Amino acid sequence: MMSRSRRTALVGLAGFAAAAIALSGCSGSGDPGDGDKVTLEVQSAMGEGTPRYESLSALARAYEKDNPDVKIDVVPLGSDYEGDMKVRMGSGDLPDIWATHGWSLLRYSEFLEPLDEQPWADQLNPVLDSTMKNDDGEFFALPLTTDVAGILYNKTVLDDAGVDAASLGTIEAFDEALAAVKDAGVVPISSSGKDDWFAGNVADWLGSGSYDEAESEKLAEGEFVDSGFEALFGKLEDWTKAGYFNPDFSSATSDDIATALGQGKTAFVMIQNTLALSAKEFVPDAQLGFIPVPAINGDPEYLIGGEGVALGAWRDGENKEEALDFLAFLAEPENIGQFASDDGNPAGLTDIEVDLGDLADSYEQFFTPGDVRMVPYFDRAYLPNGMWNTLISTTSGIITGQTSVDSAVKQTEAEFGTLYGQQ
Repeated sequence: MMSRSRRTALVGLAGFAAAAIALSGCSGSGDPGDGDKVTLEVQSAMGEGTPRYESLSALARAYEKDNPDVKIDVVPLGSDYEGDMKVRMGSGDLPDIWATHGWSLLRYSEFLEPLDEQPWADQLNPVLDSTMKNDDGEFFALPLTTDVAGILYNKTVLDDAGVDAASLGTIEAFDEALAAVKDAGVVPISSSGKDDWFAGNVADWLGSGSYDEAESEKLAEGEFVDSGFEALFGKLEDWTKAGYFNPDFSSATSDDIATALGQGKTAFVMIQNTLALSAKEFVPDAQLGFIPVPAINGDPEYLIGGEGVALGAWRDGENKEEALDFLAFLAEPENIGQFASDDGNPAGLTDIEVDLGDLADSYEQFFTPGDVRMVPYFDRAYLPNGMWNTLISTTSGIITGQTSVDSAVKQTEAEFGTLYGQQ
């Protein structure tokens, strides 16, 4: 369990220039001709054109149709969402609504309206209590989805390589599967150094299986433990030397990887399930699923979960009433159910019907019974704010061969100490 100090830790905001606001959109303003309309700025943290962005935009248009005095400005993901939001928190100029990307409690709760008294609040999925609620039972964002992630895979590739997806619960079995896939002429694992958050996810996925509970708690309390990172980076180096990563790592985009997964040119991708939806758009007949992540340290396999796509309302915003009404609209069963289906994840509220498509079998096998343990995102729970960029740079360095394991561990330790001291 995380300590109270970690659960309530907030971003240090000193030193950010208020004038450097980079997020587009302006709270309370509209396009020419909007007249007296209230415009809600919704910072989505969603890539333009992605299934989740299109789904949220469609719901915004539906809301506008029923509420002609309100305009919803759904802003797509920029180049540095996290950095831009830090600046806006420091300046006191926040969006009416923004995506909390897993940080509604730890980073943003000071600025968000508590939602535990909303009419839909008692439907919050209880698996989210530990990551979204504070000690007083308050939570600060509407979770449109419950994030459940494992390792995406192409079923046809594994079948052709003679690999049973359900048998890959140990790191030894997973290593054997990677070798079998390579022998079959298919790239075992694909990631991206161009859309570099992909590389960060590889380390984030494996981090929870590189540390046990006691070691993880030491990290959360500010004590760096090098053994887990040595094991994590060592495993990545082993995979790199074995030729398991995609040769176009440095230039591949997320669309490239989605296409490769759908076409069966790669077997595994360590990313959220939304990539499977993109893959299906490129290759409609692709057969895809996900498996739990095998632990490097020999612990049981696990799924990664917690707050998925979640939106919170600025507690001091001049359009707070309208913002809360829009969130209530999104929380209506047919609306949240549609978004969750489009996103390929269970809804963040209970008793919501969701079409999980091809991934339904994986959910029923690994998630629904509750037999596979769920762990939080490693960086959110156990590392100081800002370490995400470190995970990206060190992982990319290992995969490209530009960084040694020893150098990656030393870089991680140095930045861990610096960033923890700034909290």
